[in-house]
Amino acid sequence: MRNVAARQMSLTPELVARCWREIRDPGPDPDAMHLDEADYDALLDELQVELPDSEPLWLFGYGSLIWKPEIDYVEDRVALARGWHRSFCMNMTRWRGTKDSPGLMMALDRGGQCKGVAFRLTDSNRREQLGRLFRREVTLKPTSYRPRMLKLASEVGPLRALAFVINRNGLTYSGPLDEGKVVERLATSCGHWGSGADYLYNTVKNLEERGIHDRHLWRLQRLVAERITALNP
Repeated sequence: MRNVAARQMSLTPELVARCWREIRDPGPDPDAMHLDEADYDALLDELQVELPDSEPLWLFGYGSLIWKPEIDYVEDRVALARGWHRSFCMNMTRWRGTKDSPGLMMALDRGGQCKGVAFRLTDSNRREQLGRLFRREVTLKPTSYRPRMLKLASEVGPLRALAFVINRNGLTYSGPLDEGKVVERLATSCGHWGSGADYLYNTVKNLEERGIHDRHLWRLQRLVAERITALNP
């Protein structure tokens, strides 16, 4: 059951709206290499070997997948991934940023722990659902995200779930960024999907509604709210 957040966010819809700009989708980067159908089939085949259809398939959401899963699921539960943490470590020059004003997206990076939401997919049309998901999350060569099966802990018991972790050899990996740079980019970036502030707002809001308080993200949303206010009084 979801919990109504008792804490009041500093980053509000009104502040998020100040960051919105109408941005035309530039389309795929012509200088980048993109996965083709054979690449996606190979990824799906690899996953099927590791997790056959006879086993349930869980998907671990830690960012936008929590509030926009785009899959058919029959169960969800709060779960903990040890050895991984949320990190704004992925440069975005499309979707929620531009080449002139790059945004940042979250990924799972090594170290620490991360509490998120595990979704159990329906058993029917599993490959089709995963195909849609992979085309959303994994697009470039070398890939920004790497599909990986993680061991999770939950109140109901342990489980294995598919997660998208950062590929440190990928083209979009930013490496560690200091907090000030993260705040500045989240407060100023926007793409045709929306702004970095919108992404942060929805992630924190939906985590809180599920009773998940991420202290680092909570601090970030406060700092981003302060920066937006300073830039757009």
